[in-house]
Amino acid sequence: MTHVVLEKPEQRAQVLALNRLAFDGEEEARIIEALTRDDLVVLSLVVTEGEKVTGHILFSRLEVEVDGRPVKAVALAPMAVLPDHQNKGIGSTLIRRGLDLVTARGFEAVLVVGHTAFYPRFGFSAEAVRHIACPFQGHEAFMGLELKPDTLAGESGACRYPAAFTL
Repeated sequence: MTHVVLEKPEQRAQVLALNRLAFDGEEEARIIEALTRDDLVVLSLVVTEGEKVTGHILFSRLEVEVDGRPVKAVALAPMAVLPDHQNKGIGSTLIRRGLDLVTARGFEAVLVVGHTAFYPRFGFSAEAVRHIACPFQGHEAFMGLELKPDTLAGESGACRYPAAFTL
C-alpha cells in the first residue's frame, strides 16, 4: 500500500538516494541539503511502500513580490519518483497533497521550474509568472500557480530563489 507522509529524519538518506537516481546526479540532493541547512524547507513529503521511499516532494520559502507587495510563496523543487515507479500516479499524488498542505498553511502561490507537459495539469502556467523577474524568467519551464486568487496578478514582480538553487 502507498502512503504520503511527512518526511522523517530517518528517511533522509533514502530521499537523497531517490533524487540522485531520478535526476541522474547530485544537483537535487545538494539542493535538498542546502535548503534544510538554511532552514528554508516548508514541507517535505514522501510516498512510502512499506519502509521504502518511492517518491519525494519538497516546498521551500521563496521571496516573491508583485507590484511592490510581498507574496507568501513557495518553490516546488525537487519532486522525484524512483525510475521504476514512475508513471503510476505517485508524482501527481505528491503534488496534490503538497498543494493542499501549503494552501492550508496560508501560502498564496507556488513557483516551479518543471516539465511543461506535467505541471499545467495542476494549474501551473508560464503566463502566471511572465511579469516576474527571476533567473528563470522567459523559460517555458518557469511556471506559477496561485493558491489565493490574484496574488500573482500585476504589472511587474520579482522573485529571489535561495542560494541553494544557484550554488
